[in-house]
Amino acid sequence: MSISMFKMYVSFAGMILLFLAMGLIWLSRQKLKGWIAGIVSLLAYFSLVSGALIILFVVFTGPTR
Repeated sequence: MSISMFKMYVSFAGMILLFLAMGLIWLSRQKLKGWIAGIVSLLAYFSLVSGALIILFVVFTGPTR
């Protein structure tokens, strides 16, 4: 597998984490209450930060040959 293909798959994982974070934040704020909402919210913000770091890594490593 080339480096370009690997970066593409890593960026897909980052985008999936960002979409997952969006859904989990909505779920924790609108549908859940109590300590379950706190756990889901914590998971959502963890996936938001990790997805953002992955996307930043892919963008700032630059183009490949």
